[in-house]
Amino acid sequence: MTPADPPYPRDPSILRGSMQRRYSRRDMLRAAGLLAGTGLLAGCGVAGARAKAAPSDYWSHQKPTKYLDWAQWPLYIDTATVKGKTVHPSLQEFTKETGIQVNYQEVIQDMDSFVGSIRPVLASHQSTGYDLMVLTNGIYLTQMTELNYVIPLDHAMIPNFFRYADATAKNPTFDPGNKFTVPWQSGMTGIAYNPKYVKRPITSFDDLFDPAFKGKVGMMADNQDLPNLALVGIGVDPAKSTEADWRRAAKRLTQQRDEGLVRAYYQQDYIAPLSKGDLWITMAWSGDIFQANASTPGLDLKFVVPEQGAVVWTDNLCIPLYSQNPVSAMKLMNFVYDPKIAAMIAEYVNYFTPVPGAKKYILDDAKAATAKADRTSLEQIADSPLVFPTKAMESKLYRYATLTPEEVPVWNLIFEPVYES
Repeated sequence: MTPADPPYPRDPSILRGSMQRRYSRRDMLRAAGLLAGTGLLAGCGVAGARAKAAPSDYWSHQKPTKYLDWAQWPLYIDTATVKGKTVHPSLQEFTKETGIQVNYQEVIQDMDSFVGSIRPVLASHQSTGYDLMVLTNGIYLTQMTELNYVIPLDHAMIPNFFRYADATAKNPTFDPGNKFTVPWQSGMTGIAYNPKYVKRPITSFDDLFDPAFKGKVGMMADNQDLPNLALVGIGVDPAKSTEADWRRAAKRLTQQRDEGLVRAYYQQDYIAPLSKGDLWITMAWSGDIFQANASTPGLDLKFVVPEQGAVVWTDNLCIPLYSQNPVSAMKLMNFVYDPKIAAMIAEYVNYFTPVPGAKKYILDDAKAATAKADRTSLEQIADSPLVFPTKAMESKLYRYATLTPEEVPVWNLIFEPVYES
């Protein structure tokens, strides 16, 4: 982006009408193979030279700059088309307010390849070329922090986070005290069903094991969401789980498979078979269901947080070691926690925003919209518990298990045979 970029339209109806078609964040993960079984966790021991931790006075030596390189996933920020050019309105507003130019790069296709590409560079004490990156909680983020490849944040520079972030965004199990990260967006892994074929309410993880749905159940062919939701389903918090718990969860999943209940283990698109009735009930990601319903007239798929709970994943903003513009990165972190800016982003990506105050501004945009379709769409986003989860829903959400390098191969051996055989 350069100063010559055209200003984005202020009328929200124009902005919405100029947006490109949105895709699920998880669509990109699946298409890139992140959730394709062994590609996620295999070989994820802490490889590479451990760097010396950033000194305690690191931030006192950093100077403001007017530039920022941001490594991001595709299709994961507000986007508009103005005069045939793709722009990111929130980033334009950031540049206008701070004078900092953002080189926004959609270079993260999956965690394995991205972390694999930057880790040798960091091990060689070189800059990755990025000042900000978005990493999903799990084995790779844990690996990066254990190697001291992520810079501890200066909390004094992100007052908006502490003022506006939801309580669930603070002090996560994978990063106690938000030492290294603040959330970008989050989503849930739960259950979805098609009420055209399922004639009773779905309320429980046990519904995925109901013989009435034999051959019409979808499960995920991955080594992250499948095991973690199964752990929640048997009443275990994944973050506190043991190897004995893993084996109990895998046993239940194996029985489900052997009884012929599962139509398929999905690595990619389960929305199409769920929509047309090949599947009646399936594991699902919250944003997929919201976007499927929003983009298909008459479709009324239901997303459920089971009574046992669901799994929440978080994509996190963090600063790689040897960043050349870390102060600029901190300023952008603070900026996106402004509720007005969080609203701009949430209107496009449709996953959990970490800023509940964004809802007011989305409703304001809905009132200002001149087109009925835009007004309806914005109202649906503001009212959706898949974007603004209720407190009751939040109380039933669990984080992924955080695995040590020694635990990874054991986890793999237990869960991979469920969906690979």
